Amino acid sequence: MGPDVDKRAKTTTIDLGGSLIPLNVKTNARARRMTLKIEPGGHAISLTVPPGLARHEVDGFLRRHHDWLLERMARFEGHESHIADGGTVKIFGVPHIIRHSGNLRGLTTIGNGSGGKVLLVSGPAESIGRRVADYLKKEARREITECVKVHAAASGKSYAAISFKDTRSRWGSCSSVGNLNFSWRIAMAPMFVVDYLAAHEVAHLSEMNHGPRFWALCERLCPRTPEARQWLKHEGSFLHAVRFDAPFA
Repeated sequence: MGPDVDKRAKTTTIDLGGSLIPLNVKTNARARRMTLKIEPGGHAISLTVPPGLARHEVDGFLRRHHDWLLERMARFEGHESHIADGGTVKIFGVPHIIRHSGNLRGLTTIGNGSGGKVLLVSGPAESIGRRVADYLKKEARREITECVKVHAAASGKSYAAISFKDTRSRWGSCSSVGNLNFSWRIAMAPMFVVDYLAAHEVAHLSEMNHGPRFWALCERLCPRTPEARQWLKHEGSFLHAVRFDAPFA
């Protein structure tokens, strides 16, 4: 968020097809027109407005874009879900049925069931979401660390550290001192996308930009770069639609 954006963004709601969706209204001194954006996962809508705009102008803008918002939000139907017993979570693109073991102690493990892969989760029922998220974080760290090591060796570069967060604006980043940061939600994406993300950030160790030399290096490290970029463009936001908080909390 830049210095021209009002950090005291106002949060209200907007009625879309009978559903009240959070609407975050931000004022940006450099904005010359109003812009709408669907937040990752479809959990909210952001509206950026120039300063001093009259309320009736904002309301009119939202009315004119009502159908557009309905269409865009409809993309998330069937994708938003709570992690719970009997539900499904994708681990590196492979669906796993979530089963609560009933045991208060024990590790989260993967097994085979009659319907496919099963993720067996112990602990209290209300902690299933947190335990599944913890498992994904562990798997993300394991796989991405290995991919980073391979790509760093191939490019002749070294990195300082690797960290993971639940970021919304980007899937990864590389700092000027070589710290690589990733969203652990990428553990739900197919492995070729995970590999691309690792290659992308490692490539930034050589090229701190998105110029032709950067993309050439990225594709040399990960030949499936174009395919992975398309996957993230069309499917990435759905990873944010998965909720790990208890649905009855």
